[in-house]
Amino acid sequence: MADDASNNSARRPKLSPTFRVFDSIAEITSQDWNRLAGTQPFLQHAFLRALEDTGCASLETGWMPQHMTLWLGTYLVGAMPMYVKHHSYGEYVFDWGWADAYERSGLSYYPKLLSAIPFTPVAGSRLLAENDDCRKLLVVAAVNYARNAGLSSFHCLFPAESERAIFEDAGLMIREGVQFHWTNPGYRNFEDYLAAMSHDKRKKIHQERRKIHERGIVFRHFTGAEITEQDWSFFTDCYINTYREHRSMPYLTLEFFIELGRRMPDSVLLILANDGNSDIAASLNIFDNEAIYGRYWGSQQYFPGLHFETCYYQTIEFCIARGIKTFEGGAQGEHKLARGFLPTKTYSAHWLAHPGFSGAIEEFLARESLHMRDYIGELNEHNPFKTSHQNQE
Repeated sequence: MADDASNNSARRPKLSPTFRVFDSIAEITSQDWNRLAGTQPFLQHAFLRALEDTGCASLETGWMPQHMTLWLGTYLVGAMPMYVKHHSYGEYVFDWGWADAYERSGLSYYPKLLSAIPFTPVAGSRLLAENDDCRKLLVVAAVNYARNAGLSSFHCLFPAESERAIFEDAGLMIREGVQFHWTNPGYRNFEDYLAAMSHDKRKKIHQERRKIHERGIVFRHFTGAEITEQDWSFFTDCYINTYREHRSMPYLTLEFFIELGRRMPDSVLLILANDGNSDIAASLNIFDNEAIYGRYWGSQQYFPGLHFETCYYQTIEFCIARGIKTFEGGAQGEHKLARGFLPTKTYSAHWLAHPGFSGAIEEFLARESLHMRDYIGELNEHNPFKTSHQNQE
């Protein structure tokens, strides 16, 4: 009987991997996608589908879904969140200069191919697969897709550090960036966290918090089903106001935020600030058991220190209470350093079809990388903690 089973296995045809591209995440089952995606909230099928179903990530907004998948028969073994882009908005890795250089040379930089989470500068896996062999195939497939479609380039933004070597081995250029992350070694409370900081930094935070307290501003934390449509409406108004102050257009809509709260209630933290009469500010965070990600904030009034309290100090208190280890404060922001957020490297990977531009950008990235390492070194010299805090350089 054992020999018969062995013979049957040998006669069974070996499946070859096949690729399929989907123009909607809804065409892939959530079970298949999430089995590969892991637990990070932004990689979840529900998050990506909420973006698409509400029109935030769509052809009309310049984010045309073209999700790459790898199959063995009917079994999904690899996937990449992927979009054809007609601009570079909402990416947080800036290539506007590259686009301008193309246009000055009479070439078209757009459309381009992009693997990223729309509007989300959070590092995480982009090669969703069961093993490195499948991850390598996904990168090759993405480059071939861009080449065969006549697109100028392929870019992967904020991949996990563990995926860097796969992109490099496939011939993609690596670009380095920096963000500021807060880490929790096991603080008992907010004062315990402040006690680890130098005297001047601790004093400044005490002063900022005291000003808010003296104005009678109080904060409420809401998660999941506690968040009402009225809360989402107020938050959206604050969010839009922030974009107006920066003279730019907001990417997301009230419909998206409501869908986010409905589909991923256990991953959403909304913080509202109230002056005793009405709500005046709000911040939105996405979280799991390991990390919290500060995403958006806005206010209806200006008070000194309101931004830091609403976005950072309240969220740090939430992390300490929940035992969450990491708080990623979003893109950019040297002001975060003085508040305990230390520099952390980020990466992106790039392939350009035009050999001349590819060579020029490779030289540019080599120079930029040296500058970035010097910059991170300078930041670390201004570490706000009294004792050596492990940074993530």
